[in-house]
Amino acid sequence: MDLLDFTDCNLYFEDALPAEAETLLDKASAEYGEPGAEAALLSAYALAPRNLTVLVGLYRFYFYQHRMEDALHVAEQAMSVSGATLGLPADWRHLTPECVAAAAADRRFALLRFYLLALKAASIVLLRLRRIDEAKTRLRMIATLDSKDHLDSAKLLEVIAEFHEQPDDETALAA
Repeated sequence: MDLLDFTDCNLYFEDALPAEAETLLDKASAEYGEPGAEAALLSAYALAPRNLTVLVGLYRFYFYQHRMEDALHVAEQAMSVSGATLGLPADWRHLTPECVAAAAADRRFALLRFYLLALKAASIVLLRLRRIDEAKTRLRMIATLDSKDHLDSAKLLEVIAEFHEQPDDETALAA
């Protein structure tokens, strides 16, 4: 299985989006940083709550506004939507190489990659929230499923490990 194989695959943003939702996403983009942006995104979400383009827009808005709990919630919704389409277990903790291989066998690499990237996005949000152990657990799952480390989860785990091995400033000063 190659998570970089996008031949004969639709990408999430190629899925049909209601015209009104697309207009609202454009409005949110144009008004980014202004109060109307979130309202436009939430209206688009109300129209198309299972559309991955809408979920990505909402996730990015919350992430860049430093609203990490909201971003985490949306990342988990994106996993739920894409995971259900792929026939993956509802709980990411129950992923196995076999169920991921079955999803890949249907040539849905792009959606599978999206799912795993949503899991990684949730991990990054958890790191920002200083919920390190939860983030590492998710990243380890991705590393288990992505043996070639195309998604760089193993590399990120190495960075986290190196960061935690370094003494903090107080410890270094006391030595």
